[in-house]
Amino acid sequence: MNTLIAVIIGAITVYLGYNHYARRIDRDVIEADPKKVTPARMYMDGVDFVPTNRNVLYGYHFKSIAAAGPIVGAITAGLLWGWLPSILWLALGVVFLGWASDYSAIMVSVRNDGNSISAIAHNLIAPRTRTILLIFIFFYLLLVAGAFGNLIASVLNTTPGIPLVIIVMAVMGMLGGQMLYRWRMDVVTMTIITVGVTLIVTLLGPTAAAQWLGKAVNAATNAISGGQPALVVFDPTQMNPQTQTPGVNVPIMPSYIFWVLFMFAFCYLGAILPIWRYAQPINYIGFWLTALTIVLGGIGAALAIVLKPEVAMFKLEAFKGFMAPAGGGAIQPLWPMLFVTIACGAISGWHALIGSVGTARQIENETDVLPVGGRAMFSEFTLGLLSLLAVSVAAAGATAPAKFANGVGGFLSVFGLPQAYGTSLAFAAFVVIVITVVQLVFRLMRVTLAEGLGDRWPIMRNMHVATLIGMLLTLLLVLSGTWVYLWQLFGAANQLMAALSLLIVTVWLAATGRNVLYAGLPFLFMYVTTLAATLVTAYNLWATVFLPGLRNGWGIAIVGAGAMIIVALLLVVAALYIGYDGWVAYQRHRQRPMEARAAPAPSS
Repeated sequence: MNTLIAVIIGAITVYLGYNHYARRIDRDVIEADPKKVTPARMYMDGVDFVPTNRNVLYGYHFKSIAAAGPIVGAITAGLLWGWLPSILWLALGVVFLGWASDYSAIMVSVRNDGNSISAIAHNLIAPRTRTILLIFIFFYLLLVAGAFGNLIASVLNTTPGIPLVIIVMAVMGMLGGQMLYRWRMDVVTMTIITVGVTLIVTLLGPTAAAQWLGKAVNAATNAISGGQPALVVFDPTQMNPQTQTPGVNVPIMPSYIFWVLFMFAFCYLGAILPIWRYAQPINYIGFWLTALTIVLGGIGAALAIVLKPEVAMFKLEAFKGFMAPAGGGAIQPLWPMLFVTIACGAISGWHALIGSVGTARQIENETDVLPVGGRAMFSEFTLGLLSLLAVSVAAAGATAPAKFANGVGGFLSVFGLPQAYGTSLAFAAFVVIVITVVQLVFRLMRVTLAEGLGDRWPIMRNMHVATLIGMLLTLLLVLSGTWVYLWQLFGAANQLMAALSLLIVTVWLAATGRNVLYAGLPFLFMYVTTLAATLVTAYNLWATVFLPGLRNGWGIAIVGAGAMIIVALLLVVAALYIGYDGWVAYQRHRQRPMEARAAPAPSS
């Protein structure tokens, strides 16, 4: 297998899936109507409801959904089960499940006054469903923030050229919002200036001038503790090379903590400022950096077979078996674990959340929903595919971000770009990909707290208070050491969220008298699969960390694993309740859709 064949498979998947399936559903089932007034135009408030050009909104939405999932997930799955099942799930998942989830969540919100998924569930299914769903969403968002936050801080701490890129992108984002919405400049001019400046700084990443800031901050913060760790976390998932027993002490340096706080400062602005002022233009800039990485990396991967064959040939096995190796009594069966290890890129619950709360409130015309939501999901599939190619041609060793950066750097070297510069661009793209999403995680967490607790505790409606509470909980989660277990549970929770969003879409389709199959069948598959995966994850934590921790006195590792097991079981119970309520509502709406109940009785 080589990268050219994989690129061809990806191109065929996007073409057929979007043009011959997604367009048909949009036209024949949903019947998108350009004449209908959207919530963005109806409730235009300049904060959340902002009619937006479809091209800008596509860039915003793509960067809002594309985070570490399609990179780390695809790389991890390829290493565990091989490239063949990974590429099959990416392709089949995006065509039959992923785009449908993204597009439908946005459309259902647009057709329901821009309401969130939980608010729609309240009206469509039952009030209890909204309450349970809000609890589920908050814990899910906490897992996302913890898992992604650790990745960002780790890369910022070890790659000194990246912090300057993030600072410049923030400044350019605020300038871009001012240019577009206050100075009324055209999109092309704004793009050339903001993206151009950010890209130039990104390409300077390997130089001493660009790395000066990161190195100076690391030196200054670590000097506070005299070069000693600020915290030591016991990680039972690693093997101690000296004693050949599970568990090593991982030092947490002050510089790492600083970069966690730096990430919070960046995301705080994204959570509280009007969407047009900061989050939207920053994500738009991030989209271009990510798109350039995907396009140039993809072209390089396709041309490598001719220009640089040693970069194009797969070193990864095609299929490693139905049960991936796992130590300590853990189990990693291909079903259901592959389908939660690769989340974003195939299907993701985060997309439905941000699509309903953020993107739906910026849709200018209903006919923009497919080019924005559907196209963005197919674009994220290409990022997942590129990540799988990067690990397939990479040598053994290194972390997932490093494998991504080194693999993409190899693809870019086909154009004569030095490996160091290509790797630097890919590292920067990775951080941009993740941090631009995390700012929206905190924004959504703030909205969830206000919606769930605002009536009981009005202070939760204060955006500053709600945002800081979410960040404080995330900080405790990251620094407690539980981040070493977060990724596997995040994947299961993320896909379970996708299943629940598809359930709400299915009930809405039934309530409006539409064919439910395009959303209903994906819901059934994801619901059963992710419930099973969540239970497998809880078992693995119990068997490999909690019980051995009790016997060996692993301290905080026991607390971390125990907390994750409890969260996993809470998510399963919540999903079962929501599934039951959804089934009852589905049966009710199928018997008498909303239009039938609202129609006047026929005269005798």
